[in-house]
Amino acid sequence: MASTLDEIKQAVLHFDRKSVEELTLRAIDENIEPLEIFDALKEVIGKVGEDFSKGILFLPHLVGAADAVEGGMPIVMAEIEKRGKKVESLGTVVIGTVYGDIHSIGKTMVATLLSAEGFTVHDIGINVPAADFVKAVEDDKAHIVAMSALLTTTAPEQNRVIGLLKKKSLRDTVKVMVGGGAITKEFADSIGADGYSGTAPGAVKLAKKLLGM
Repeated sequence: MASTLDEIKQAVLHFDRKSVEELTLRAIDENIEPLEIFDALKEVIGKVGEDFSKGILFLPHLVGAADAVEGGMPIVMAEIEKRGKKVESLGTVVIGTVYGDIHSIGKTMVATLLSAEGFTVHDIGINVPAADFVKAVEDDKAHIVAMSALLTTTAPEQNRVIGLLKKKSLRDTVKVMVGGGAITKEFADSIGADGYSGTAPGAVKLAKKLLGM
């Protein structure tokens, strides 16, 4: 008979967010250590990301699995905090979609994978003005700010955020990651970003690399 943790993993692989939520609550009721539940979610989404990078799985699989994991992650993180424990954080990331752009799927995938990997992630949403990115970096003492732009018309907003970070003397305190459909490595280099990734699993690897891991 499969354990509840195994059932959680299978629910993620079937992109069943509702079942992941229910099974996570059941695991807590069964008094399974919440850090073990976290590790199960981390393990399965990590495997999906790895298979995506190898071309074994494709974007719809990654989107579905990330959405399913997102259903369980807030529940288990709240339980970890409730029990006075914590996941050892790899670093703090502020992430959002730039001003003028309301696309969220890619940004949410990156946020989910970063959380599962052990980063503390503050997702500040979509259509985020440059000043709000900078305020979040300052308030949350972020190690990384990650910006998404799907539209070519909104890509320059990433440069605006970097400019404001410089103006506020914060640029040297934070690594800047950029991505999204409108972004290329050449564009990232041209605005002085620290790194670019075209995929969510790649963004996790980039974040670790930028922090020397």
